[in-house]
Amino acid sequence: MTQLLNFLSFVINAYMIIVFFRILLTWFSGMGNSGIQNFLTTITDPYLNWFRRFSFLRIGFLDLSPIAAMGMLSLLSRILGMLARYGKISIGVILALILQAIWGAFSFILIFLIIVLVLRLIAFFMQQNVNSPFWRVVDTISQPVLYRINRLIFKDRIVNYMTALLVSIFGLGAIYLILRILFSIVSALLIKLPF
Repeated sequence: MTQLLNFLSFVINAYMIIVFFRILLTWFSGMGNSGIQNFLTTITDPYLNWFRRFSFLRIGFLDLSPIAAMGMLSLLSRILGMLARYGKISIGVILALILQAIWGAFSFILIFLIIVLVLRLIAFFMQQNVNSPFWRVVDTISQPVLYRINRLIFKDRIVNYMTALLVSIFGLGAIYLILRILFSIVSALLIKLPF
């Protein structure tokens, strides 16, 4: 039984790598339809499409369904790995793994937003041409985040752009650190549950 569970965990991890490469290929739409891309599309899109049907995973132009799909594969692989290692698994461990998967997805989003805001800050200091396609994408992601964070913190006061960027970067960084500590504590408590 242990060998079967380890094998299934290996297969899920291999599929997760394939899904990851498929997601990366969507970022480079100008590559054409190669045989590899068609193969990856054939074996991954049915799985990814299952997550795309949930509208709450789309926030504006941002599609979070690939993150949810990867998180589900990671969670399943971890559960199988734990079952292979210990022969049994408790509800507390499953809850802790689910919590860790949620934190993994949420922390990815937070780190991604922090990186986008840091890129925007660098562009601001270097006075980059913000009309290029790359900076338009960065602005498309950063502007709603800046607006919401600064609206929350400064209410209706007008602040300069650099202050808004710095407050947003440090605010998201503080949220990340606080949530990381809280998720770790709650996860450790869940693992210790006797059932």
